Amino acid sequence: MSNSSSLNEFLLRAFASTQELRPLHFSLFLGIYLAALLGNGLIITAVACDHRLHTPMYFFLLNLSLLDLGSISTTVPNSMANSLWDTRAISYSGCAAQVFFLVFFMSAEYSLLTVMAYDRYVAICRPLHYGTLMDSRACVQMAAAAWASGFLYAVLHTANTFSIPLCQGNTVDQFFCEVPQILKLSCSDSYLREIRLLVVSACLVFGCFIFIVVSYVQIFTAVLRIPSEQGRHKAFSMCLPHLTVVSLFLSTALFAHLKPPSISSPAVDLVVAVLYAVVPPAVNPLIYSMRNKELKDALRKISQWVQCQHQ
Repeated sequence: MSNSSSLNEFLLRAFASTQELRPLHFSLFLGIYLAALLGNGLIITAVACDHRLHTPMYFFLLNLSLLDLGSISTTVPNSMANSLWDTRAISYSGCAAQVFFLVFFMSAEYSLLTVMAYDRYVAICRPLHYGTLMDSRACVQMAAAAWASGFLYAVLHTANTFSIPLCQGNTVDQFFCEVPQILKLSCSDSYLREIRLLVVSACLVFGCFIFIVVSYVQIFTAVLRIPSEQGRHKAFSMCLPHLTVVSLFLSTALFAHLKPPSISSPAVDLVVAVLYAVVPPAVNPLIYSMRNKELKDALRKISQWVQCQHQ
């Protein structure tokens, strides 16, 4: 296989190595996928239908749920279908589309999480200016910027990655297509352009991370100055879900791509990939709804309305 022009498909790593384990893989992924659809779908419905949730925090949460649905839908259904039909193949265009959408949704989500950190900072550290700084126009612009940055980032990485000649076969060492695994198939020295783009991207990621950290240092400093315990508890409960989601998103993604070679193995790589690409979109709705009374009330109303419709 001399170059990428001769490729018409890639072979993904089989998640389950034996026939007996394939139903387990399919059932596990189906359960996770349905949980993600239900959880994120309920949050989108609750925020859209309950006027009390028409605030900047819940507007960004709605966008986060949309991105989570897109992210998990990029990898899980294809893996389930491959397991069901006992195949490892994905077309060249299908692989490129998977890389594009995965980079798009995950980078847009990271940008949105950065915006959400700014929203929490303004709400707690500058409450008197919150209505001015976070009006509806500003929120729409910030959310649009997060989606647009993800789109631009995805276009650059996908175009760059799939313009590189591939000389190392067509077997992708993962159950979905991703940039690092495609680069492993490239000819020697031909991937340096993409590596430079990845370095620039890493600097941007680090910049957003520093922004989030600085925001939360100021948030916690302001919270600790609140005289009443009830006020401190309310402020912490506003921030902890977002901080938990950011920690889960970054820790799993960084471990997946920066783990030392000494602990790398096919089984470990698969588990880590599931942790960063599949688990967060399914558990994020649970994290946000667990300690949020307004969201719980809205979800309860939806549940009661559904029950009434079936009676």
